[in-house]
Amino acid sequence: MSDCLFCKIAAKDIPSQVVYEDELVIAVKDINPSAPVHILLIPRNHIASLNDISAADELLLGHIQLVTRQIAREQNIAADGYRLVLNCGVLGGQEVMHLHYHLLGGREMLWPPG
Repeated sequence: MSDCLFCKIAAKDIPSQVVYEDELVIAVKDINPSAPVHILLIPRNHIASLNDISAADELLLGHIQLVTRQIAREQNIAADGYRLVLNCGVLGGQEVMHLHYHLLGGREMLWPPG
């Protein structure tokens, strides 16, 4: 979608600090981090939210989990632990209507979350 912020980031029309990318996903540092490590994992294909996935997205969703593990290791947060967050819809805290995950680490994660 041409007006989608994350589509523009994935297309590199908007500069960002890329930490990982392949044909399915791009991972960038969050510009307003909530933890010492805060990385957004963004599918290149526009999917508005988790409510909009289909069986055809199963490979993509599994791929994101594996990429998360790799990035956590590269960012030196895997051993101590990290959180992977997916917000869905306005009341779920989703601000950009493009499916994306937040990888958070480098500090203790409290429960329940805000």
